[in-house]
Amino acid sequence: MKTSRLHALARLALVALLLAPCSMLHAAKPNILVILADDLGYGELSCQGFTQQIPTPNIDSIAKNGVRFTSGYVSGPYCSPTRAGFMTGRYQQRFGHEFNPGPAEAAVENFGLSLNEKTIGDRLKAAGYATGWFGKSHLGYKPPFHPLKRGFDEYFGFLGGMHDYLDAAADPHNPILKGTEPVNNIGYTTEAFGQHAVDFIARHKSDPWFCYLPFNAVHAPLESTEKYLGRFTSIEDKKRRTYCAMEAAMDDAIGKVLAQIRANGQEENTLIFFFSDNGGPTPQTTSGNGPLRGFKAQTWEGGIRIAFMMQWKGKIPAGKVDDRPVIQLDIHPTALAAAGVEAPGEMKFDGVNLLPYATGEKSGPPHEALYWRFGQQIAIRSGDWKLVKGAGMASVKPPAAGGKATTEGAELYNVTADIGEKTNLAQKNPEKLKELAAMWDKWNAGNIDAAWGPGVRKNAPNAQPGDPAQPRRKRNQPAN
Repeated sequence: MKTSRLHALARLALVALLLAPCSMLHAAKPNILVILADDLGYGELSCQGFTQQIPTPNIDSIAKNGVRFTSGYVSGPYCSPTRAGFMTGRYQQRFGHEFNPGPAEAAVENFGLSLNEKTIGDRLKAAGYATGWFGKSHLGYKPPFHPLKRGFDEYFGFLGGMHDYLDAAADPHNPILKGTEPVNNIGYTTEAFGQHAVDFIARHKSDPWFCYLPFNAVHAPLESTEKYLGRFTSIEDKKRRTYCAMEAAMDDAIGKVLAQIRANGQEENTLIFFFSDNGGPTPQTTSGNGPLRGFKAQTWEGGIRIAFMMQWKGKIPAGKVDDRPVIQLDIHPTALAAAGVEAPGEMKFDGVNLLPYATGEKSGPPHEALYWRFGQQIAIRSGDWKLVKGAGMASVKPPAAGGKATTEGAELYNVTADIGEKTNLAQKNPEKLKELAAMWDKWNAGNIDAAWGPGVRKNAPNAQPGDPAQPRRKRNQPAN
């Protein structure tokens, strides 16, 4: 009698499982959304607290509903290396991806994210996730490096480092692609990339999904539409007005993606990250880094410290501000941990799982130290202290000049007390300087030489190393 009752209960449980909505069956596998802004300065979001010039309510909501890391970093001070680090969860210097390549028509033959590295897309797709990538790649122009070959089921975007926002055909060497096919009309790229993400999320309501949304906003060229420019008529400077319009458009697009997640009823089953690929190139675009010293392509805080936030409603606290140093390398292992995917034993991540730190399960620092190497520019941050050789120092030559990176001549800052890196404490703290230099040397011993040198944007004033050529304009546009 007892056995027959157990069998009956088992049959009922099986029927209930078969009748349950697909979204419930996948409840153990959270959806994962990674949003990446391009060239967004540390001080430009209203939630960062430095300016309220550009309302960003949708991006701010990620911080309000989750954790905002005020000492969030990226492992490179500009585009392609940072993306390579995110994709692999490893310092990009481990596999030679130290620099941008330049434009497609001038890039070195071997440019691309190493085919020996597995991506976050590879690992989540193998775990049963639908995977979509909508926006900029900058991780290789040739077919083996295409997103559809790197773990992604769907792709809409461009393979280069920048693109015209309004003209799909502006750069014949770097077309807008749907899958592998060029498209003729994009509307406004910021809206188009956001809408493709919305459509992907809506179509995969019954599947666990991973959506990677790397906007080209707010990277040059500065271009917007009257829809967004009209919100900032009080700003007289044309460059700044256009920049503000571009950031507002990105926030709107993110709002639509978040709204679709809510419409799916998946807000409490979706892990969301937002970060920027580097600090703002302020002289070129006005993207400001708040109190930080330096800009994009520099190992000063203004080049590597970025807006960084994470949301998972019901799983991590809301409205938490955390000043412990974290880095974009952490996103890959955090996503795998959330998805229940065992970290690969054959390759050691440099990133860590941030979830126990966000929930309070772990109270210490996620990292003993964070490291940077960018040509002759270097840095290490350990606790409050930062050793740095940054752009403009007499001992630092530009990347194109070559030469090995060393700690000789480095400066020392307490970036907790001196966020703007104004007071060099190397002479007052020689032992701390020596300690950090030894740590950096040990880390660097595990790296390899850069696989290619930095490309340079052609015919552009104040060019940053590795920025590709400006797309050719085909008509007058409301842009600077």
